[in-house]
Amino acid sequence: MDTERRALDAYSELVTSVADKVLPSVAAVAVRTPRGAGAGSAVVFTDDGFLLTSAHVVAGARSGTVTFSDGSESRFDVVGADPLSDLAVLRVLHSGAPPADLGDADPLRIGQLVVAVGNPMGLAGSVTAGVVSGLRRSLPARDGRVVRLIDDVIQTDAALNPGNSGGALADATGNVVGVNTAVAGYGLGLAVPINGTTRQIIGDLVSTGKVRRAWLGVAGVPVPLPPQLAERLGQRRGLRVAEVVPGSPAGSAGIYLGDIIVSAGGRPVESVQTLLRLMLGPAIGTRLPITVLRKGAFVDVITVPVELAASAA
Repeated sequence: MDTERRALDAYSELVTSVADKVLPSVAAVAVRTPRGAGAGSAVVFTDDGFLLTSAHVVAGARSGTVTFSDGSESRFDVVGADPLSDLAVLRVLHSGAPPADLGDADPLRIGQLVVAVGNPMGLAGSVTAGVVSGLRRSLPARDGRVVRLIDDVIQTDAALNPGNSGGALADATGNVVGVNTAVAGYGLGLAVPINGTTRQIIGDLVSTGKVRRAWLGVAGVPVPLPPQLAERLGQRRGLRVAEVVPGSPAGSAGIYLGDIIVSAGGRPVESVQTLLRLMLGPAIGTRLPITVLRKGAFVDVITVPVELAASAA
């Protein structure tokens, strides 16, 4: 009994310490659009009033109000939103709230403690705790006709309800490792991870208000590599090319149907999501070397991705 009590006390102290650190940085978001009123959460992440939230929370809105944990209220403007990552950046003139520390979701492990902070069902400053239930989940996101998968999504059993979207998912140190984005079902919550890719997206939203993406014009499906080759390369799968758009960067570079893409930019390619991670602004107009497996032999090609138009598929 003493051991259990000490364990419970330690757990409570840990959750309490995370709540104490993160709560002041989380605000309740209220917007009004032609479709009606909406609500969610946001996380202050800079000293000069930038907040991070989910794109769907502010969809169709240019401004709104945020209410902080101390009861203060401020008007915000939407700096930029990226529906394909379900992330948006807001800015207030005067927040007075301390910025949260953004962490890194890549080292997370299944079973690790996480704490969700947000404003579900209008209940400001709510805290729930749970564990990482799954990693590398995928969540479909749409921007007009363009559909992409948000990859490496975090699954947690920390209770999430409407209004939690845009709130913080923090690790045991109080670092924000995810932005709560959806409730998929009872006992199932999802969060967009904070990692190198999303940090770049956040940086683009802060600096330009939009995210530029590159386009290759190739579609594929993951396939297992021959065992000897997989052992040699240290990767189990490649991406078999199922479609090449005529005149696209991939087509012009000499990538053909049936080729298996094994690396791009020197990085192993085992899925569509791996390739999409490379397709952000810096890739536009720059040389991207790609190695494909063709009829049992490696072939190196040089592609130059172009900017993805909003109407591109």
